[in-house]
Amino acid sequence: MKQRFVTPLLALALLSGTALADASYVQREEVRAFVRAMEEKHGFDGGEVLAALDRARHAPGVIRLISPSGSPGVRSWQRYRARFLDSGRIGGGVAFWQEHAATLQAAHERYGVPPEIVVAIIGVETYYGRNTGNFETLSALATLAFDYPPRAPLFLRELENLFLLAREQQRDLFSYYGSYAGAIGYPQFLPSSIRSYGVDFDRSGGIDFDLEPTDAIGSVARYLAEHGWVRGDLVAEPARVAPGADLQPLIDAGIKPALSPEQLAQAGVTGLNGTLRAAPATLVDLATPDTETEYWLGYQNFYTITRYNKSSFYAMAVFELSQALREQQRAETARAE
Repeated sequence: MKQRFVTPLLALALLSGTALADASYVQREEVRAFVRAMEEKHGFDGGEVLAALDRARHAPGVIRLISPSGSPGVRSWQRYRARFLDSGRIGGGVAFWQEHAATLQAAHERYGVPPEIVVAIIGVETYYGRNTGNFETLSALATLAFDYPPRAPLFLRELENLFLLAREQQRDLFSYYGSYAGAIGYPQFLPSSIRSYGVDFDRSGGIDFDLEPTDAIGSVARYLAEHGWVRGDLVAEPARVAPGADLQPLIDAGIKPALSPEQLAQAGVTGLNGTLRAAPATLVDLATPDTETEYWLGYQNFYTITRYNKSSFYAMAVFELSQALREQQRAETARAE
């Protein structure tokens, strides 16, 4: 029989989930401290904040989904890649691109981010808006802020930003829905990112990530631009590795492109053509069990994609999907001419 491993924190959440779900947050001192902070820092009416949190409910499913597995699986690039590089995701992305071509081009001109990158991120995040999440955001963030100690400071900030966002948008707090981690709409921005990087790209008078993707397209492009996207520069390229090369020190150097061409060459790493660009890079290892590891050279734009999700697998999936979208888009354009 296959055993299921449950972490102590998850076990506690599962055992007490019903009781927590039925209980009001307002009885807890840490919640009242949050209310006082919202009054003092931002001028909120404490009674209104308290009333909103009284309606919020502990969401056991949120804790279940965010908690690390007791028996984490082996990393597999090919398994991860297959989730995003399929005919449906590629065909859907090209259709999305064609439908919103003018908006994507306008975002490209303003922020320098190619349409295929923006489309790929929205495709990976929400399948072009099909899967934006059905968790009520206030309750999800309250659950994580007050009942998930490992990441409570992060989610307490996001809960604070949700209240601020709702006030700025003059919107009902309980009208926000998204992922179990509080990410919202087409681009899956957390409340703080909406406030910092959201763009009213269609000039409608407000930022809408729920009903249609125009604002999301502009906001994704702005987010990447402000996190270091280099207009017209390369994202990544396959690496050639000399037999017997000791790559671990290069991998341990991290995801930020900090390895000079000289360091890479001395370690036996080049591009496929045997040369190296005159730019710092990171060595990306894409491991799959029982398969030879793929190695890539990632540049500043690769690193910028990881600012959206701090994972080399994520960034490479976005990049490869973007390339597949571009090729398919070109093929369909050529056929139509």
